Amino acid sequence: MTRVYCQECGYQNPEEGKYCSKCGALLPEEDTGSETTIRYLPEREEKEAETIAIAEPAEGVSLVVRSGGGMAGESFRPAGEKTTIGRHPASDIFLDDITVSRNHALLIQQDDGCYIQDQGSLNGTYVNHVRVETQKLADGDQLQIGKYKLTFIER
Repeated sequence: MTRVYCQECGYQNPEEGKYCSKCGALLPEEDTGSETTIRYLPEREEKEAETIAIAEPAEGVSLVVRSGGGMAGESFRPAGEKTTIGRHPASDIFLDDITVSRNHALLIQQDDGCYIQDQGSLNGTYVNHVRVETQKLADGDQLQIGKYKLTFIER
């Protein structure tokens, strides 16, 4: 049986439904054949995350995945002045989950620090549980992109 994802809440509905069984939103009438981003609302309460053994990052800036997509513990270094983050396979930081937009965010290095900039994503980019458009990052900031939770580290 084919399922249709609600674009408002992400609930999986039977194909024949016209309205979401969970939130009542109008469902898409036809499948365009392309996978779209589903809506994901980040949890307001932080659940106790399992302890992850992470090697001490090298000098500079890195993003370390705390949870999401089986990538916990992976570390990413910026790919230059602008680092693309998203579900598109050509992204510098590829986060393969339907809650991440294809071109979700940019990590921008400037003279006065590192910034995260949302690229009009459906689910937004969060820094320390606050949705942001552009935000200067500080060591230890917690980012959330879709279901992925990352920590910004600057040494």
